[in-house]
Amino acid sequence: MGEVGKNFERLIEVMRALRAPGGCDWDRSQNHKTLKPYLIEEAYELLDAIDREDDQAMKEELGDVLLQVIFHAQIASERGAFDINDVVNALTEKLIRRHPHVFEKPGKYSYERWEEIKAKEKKEKKSAIGKVNSALPALSMARRIQENASAVGFDWKDVGGVKEKVREEIEEFLKDPSEDEFGDILFSLVNLSRFMGIDPEKALRKSTEKFVRRFQKMEKLVEDDGRKLSNLSVEEMDRYWEKAKEVE
Repeated sequence: MGEVGKNFERLIEVMRALRAPGGCDWDRSQNHKTLKPYLIEEAYELLDAIDREDDQAMKEELGDVLLQVIFHAQIASERGAFDINDVVNALTEKLIRRHPHVFEKPGKYSYERWEEIKAKEKKEKKSAIGKVNSALPALSMARRIQENASAVGFDWKDVGGVKEKVREEIEEFLKDPSEDEFGDILFSLVNLSRFMGIDPEKALRKSTEKFVRRFQKMEKLVEDDGRKLSNLSVEEMDRYWEKAKEVE
């Protein structure tokens, strides 16, 4: 067994000890459902580390994501459902099966072939657009669907058509300010972001963080003037907002 194998086995033994009688009360009290929030949280913390290009943080956050995999596998093992070996073997076999262009007959990657293999595995009717993963955040799901459609040729010829579509959707919303029409605006904007090479989820997150940062700076400016935000008029708050932007 190589060093990686020994370290992996040690990790598994540590998790077993934490879950065993006499182990950690918190770890022993967890189940698949109670752990769900932590898996999402750790995944987003990893994304943040990647965005910051922080290798040390990435190393730690990847470990935290791996912990969730080991944790779930240990709980499943205790139920007699499957164990970590089953998880690793299933993943390895799937990677080989879904990459025939690498492990069988050398060739190029084909999105259509990838979807055909997935549909056959799951005994589902194949769709060129792929399976809709409704668990994804809405912006990410929209981008993924658009990428899948583009992979089979259903796409705009250039960004000009996408920009025009955005204008069209905005005009339709102004005539009919409904939830459906607003959703169409967002969907078209995601398409525009794809053509511009912008991650819509990341872009919205950055803008939200910027708003929070400026709002907190505005609060500080108001406090420094000995005033309370709740006592200001909208016009006064707007002036402080502009000052906060200038300071930033």
